[in-house]
Amino acid sequence: MKQISYLIKKYWILALAGFILTLLLIIPVRLTTARIQAPLPQAFFILGGDPARENFTAELAQWYPSLQIWISSPPEPDKTQKLFQSAKISNTRVHIDRRAVDTVTNFTSLVSEFQEKHLQHLYLITSDYHMPRARAIATIILGSQGIAFTPVSVPSNQPKESNLRILRDVCRSLFWIFTGRTGASFQSTVDLP
Repeated sequence: MKQISYLIKKYWILALAGFILTLLLIIPVRLTTARIQAPLPQAFFILGGDPARENFTAELAQWYPSLQIWISSPPEPDKTQKLFQSAKISNTRVHIDRRAVDTVTNFTSLVSEFQEKHLQHLYLITSDYHMPRARAIATIILGSQGIAFTPVSVPSNQPKESNLRILRDVCRSLFWIFTGRTGASFQSTVDLP
């Protein structure tokens, strides 16, 4: 009887591991499909936290007048809106979302809106020191939803983030895929990029 119970547990664990592995292997397929269907980015996605990112995007957006601009939790939303207005970018192009409390929720709070707008490819804009973590999160969260991204780094004088922070947010992103929750409430401090 113990041997049967052991075999059931063993096969259950193998089945669960196989299921998780299959789900994770779907991400590269979904990213490739999105890039084929939308080879060029369809919108800008700025991770809030540093006004330099917004300034950079305001200049870049003038060269791409058909692309919408999505900004996740800028530090000063009113100043952000004025910046884009002074760059002669229509308010109808600029979408400011204030729901994110950290880098993972920058992605999870807007991914459903990207899907509703049928966006399959985004310019991902953040600071150079923050890009490795942003790319890891984007690969999991955006990739799992069939949204490709093209990273655009804004130069800074900041040191690169630690691999531990990247690993933590990769785990939180995987947690979101399986539960729909980000684990943001478990963090002891707010972690805006």
